[in-house]
Amino acid sequence: MKVDFYEIAEIADEQIIFVVIVSRYNDKWILVRHQARSTWELPGGHREELEDLQKAAERELYEETGAKYFDLIPVSVYSVRFEEKCSYGKLFYADVKELGQLPALEIAETKLVDDLFQENLTYPFIQPFLFEKIREYLRQKTS
Repeated sequence: MKVDFYEIAEIADEQIIFVVIVSRYNDKWILVRHQARSTWELPGGHREELEDLQKAAERELYEETGAKYFDLIPVSVYSVRFEEKCSYGKLFYADVKELGQLPALEIAETKLVDDLFQENLTYPFIQPFLFEKIREYLRQKTS
């Protein structure tokens, strides 16, 4: 499995099927646990047919965390290659200002953590790369 990153304009929106939102609330990272799993993941998911990627990220962030108010910034496009298959996603950073009640959908619970790498991750060969890309983005933004 290989994860690569691209500038946002390098990959056509039509090729992008996932959105992932690395999110912070009160200086903690937000992880979610799907009700069918015991592992933790970053908020995100598939875009709906013909859905704008920004709207997809806003929808997924709300559905999976209950985030009511947030700043959402597109950071990068990424690909995941596994054997002969390649899929594209768009990576966002969210600075969450207010969390509301978690919608009764597919997420069982959320958790606020200091560091993603210490958690039992659903996608351990993908999520750390996405998380590190956001940390790099935040370092560049503050320097």
